[in-house]
Amino acid sequence: MFRPGARTGPARGASQAAPSDERRGRIAWRYIENNTDYDTGLVNGMDRAPVFTAWNLADAIAAVVAGHELNLIETREFDLRLSRLLGFAATMDLSGGQMPHKAYHAATGKMVAFDGRPDDIGWSAIDSGRLLLWLRIVAQRHPRFAEHADKAVLRWSFCDAIDDCGTLYGTARTGGQVQRYQEGRLGYEQLAAAGYAAWGFETRHSASWANTQAVNIYGIPVAHDARDPRTTGAQAPVLTMPHALMGLELGWRDARARALADAVYRVQQERWRREGQLTARTDYQSRQPPYVVLDSVFAAGYPWNTIGADGKEYEQLALVSTRAAFAMAALWPGEYAQRLMEGVQWLHDPDRGWYEGRYEQGGAPLANITLSTNAAILETLLFKAKGPLYAGQPRTGLFELRTGDVFQRTKRCSPAERAACAAEAAR
Repeated sequence: MFRPGARTGPARGASQAAPSDERRGRIAWRYIENNTDYDTGLVNGMDRAPVFTAWNLADAIAAVVAGHELNLIETREFDLRLSRLLGFAATMDLSGGQMPHKAYHAATGKMVAFDGRPDDIGWSAIDSGRLLLWLRIVAQRHPRFAEHADKAVLRWSFCDAIDDCGTLYGTARTGGQVQRYQEGRLGYEQLAAAGYAAWGFETRHSASWANTQAVNIYGIPVAHDARDPRTTGAQAPVLTMPHALMGLELGWRDARARALADAVYRVQQERWRREGQLTARTDYQSRQPPYVVLDSVFAAGYPWNTIGADGKEYEQLALVSTRAAFAMAALWPGEYAQRLMEGVQWLHDPDRGWYEGRYEQGGAPLANITLSTNAAILETLLFKAKGPLYAGQPRTGLFELRTGDVFQRTKRCSPAERAACAAEAAR
């Protein structure tokens, strides 16, 4: 389970006491140090595995911003690392020439399939939404990089990725054929919508809570996405991280978003109180099938259901997620927060980063080490130090100036080039 020869105890000279927040951040930063390609500046999505996604590009940007603001790296290193990531964002190949591709290779920067073979397999509007949000966060927190963030987004063509009312669409490309499909379910859909909204897009459909129903778990009404996976082909699990990220990054500006997140937290806390089972459930990556595990509060009609994207059950893969535990402890401090941190505080290799989590069955660690988990921990520590990461203040930068010029339209379906939402026009 552990890498042969890996040091599993504390770093040389470190205390045997539980890690402090500073040391927790330094452990997470080791992942970035170890997994940055020297030539490209890009960061592996999984330890020693060079494939990364558009979501992971946002993770890398988040990690570098947090690393600098938490004083883990000096300004010179911050500038060089962030410049290379934004430079890639401004020059990377786009799927179909339109949107960020689903996966890239950290050593070459080229589009690849998830197995690392060169290919164009389509885009994810959800992953692109998260990247949009972090490009806006960078522009706000570090204005000298705003021009570079704007130039990256100016290359994208949004015509097929989001419609005039804000519905999000991904694509799958196989054998020269392109399939376009509505993308996003409760939680991640609203988080992605915030990214598009930050650049001025109408997002009423993707930001809406209209597709939700409530299920009663321990007397707590928990909202879930009511769209049926049997007809839509997409699973709709209730997961911790999208709701937690909306708290960390956006401060839950919407009262409904805060209430949904509170319910997801409370029901996991109640499971611990009633059943003695420490619970911090979210999606995570595995090196074995099903590769992406949807470890849910509620999915496919059942509470505490652990499934794959194919809808099959994988009960043995239920996990106490390290990143979910960190986020929950920061957002909902108290007794359960303390228990969560006690449960995950040793799940790391001080030379490599934080593990994905601990299996509910038996308590063994899942020693996978990923960018998303280590970046989320850095984000959480930055939130604890400074509060929500994006203030959402309006700005007029290069993106708005270029797309707002009526005499030189970009023809990429920017917000200024769109018709009003038909639902609004009909009123």
